Amino acid sequence: MFPSLPSIKQKKDITTIAFYNVENLFDTVDDPNTADDDYTPNGKKKWTVDRYKIKVKKLSSIIAQLGLHKSKYPPAIVGLVEVENAKVVSDLANSSYLKKHHYGFVHYDSPDERGIDVALLYNKIAFELIDSETYPVYLEDEEGDRDYTRDILKVSGNLHGELVHIIVTHWSSRREGVAETEHKRIAAAEKIREITLDLHQKEMNPKIIIMGDFNDDPTSRSVNQFLVKDDFYNPMKKILNPESKGSLTFNGNWNLFDQIIFSKNFLQEEKNKLYFKHAEVFNKKWMKIYKGKYKGSPFRTYIGPWYKGGFSDHFPVYAFLKKKS
Repeated sequence: MFPSLPSIKQKKDITTIAFYNVENLFDTVDDPNTADDDYTPNGKKKWTVDRYKIKVKKLSSIIAQLGLHKSKYPPAIVGLVEVENAKVVSDLANSSYLKKHHYGFVHYDSPDERGIDVALLYNKIAFELIDSETYPVYLEDEEGDRDYTRDILKVSGNLHGELVHIIVTHWSSRREGVAETEHKRIAAAEKIREITLDLHQKEMNPKIIIMGDFNDDPTSRSVNQFLVKDDFYNPMKKILNPESKGSLTFNGNWNLFDQIIFSKNFLQEEKNKLYFKHAEVFNKKWMKIYKGKYKGSPFRTYIGPWYKGGFSDHFPVYAFLKKKS
């Protein structure tokens, strides 16, 4: 059903780190505390168990293939956003495509009004979990009331024996306007800077990976000025081409909201067991809409109210780390 990738260049010393916005991965059960009513069998989306199972299968089939043209193994780490709860993350980890790869996961419920959270899948053989924590982003609406959004997730552990800190984030959308909502994304950037500063106070030269859906491009002010400073490197900046390449489309142009950012010590090959090699968007032809107005865009689950049975409205992104023997 899903094409396999060539294995001719696969190497054991390459580790894949990935991030995927899985577009509204809701179960079918109504949560009375969140605005998830659309994603129920009687809701606007007519979200049934069968549709849910198809989506889990399709998403997990993609995750299992990320980086396989270079590495012998699926990703060691996969950051996720737009997951409703621990159940849907568990269903992904235990799907037919991923179960044999020994994935564990980290998930916390966030105060987001729609009930969507961030999470982390990790291969329990490659990554030894040490600690995890969440951090709220404090926002206010025009009336001065609390505007709840997704928490930031920090996960610490030994990746192939080297201590790494992974931050997974999902910044506020542009729905009410890019300029009108920029301050929310800047607030999230400043919170992440606080987290990284705290890591530096506790540890000498920590290795940090920041991944997420930033709802801004690598060149946007929130990312390029407030988050990525002299101590970080954003490989996604070289990838974005508004006319031809990104991780999602809007009004016919490409954006690269989905990014993986590395502390600069990942670039020091001679000093590290793990060092950065390359980053990319996973955008195979069979993941795209093949005709019509949205031709070439990510093949999503719904277009408006119409069920299409695709994967997600975002392509996943991934990066390769080289392991020293």
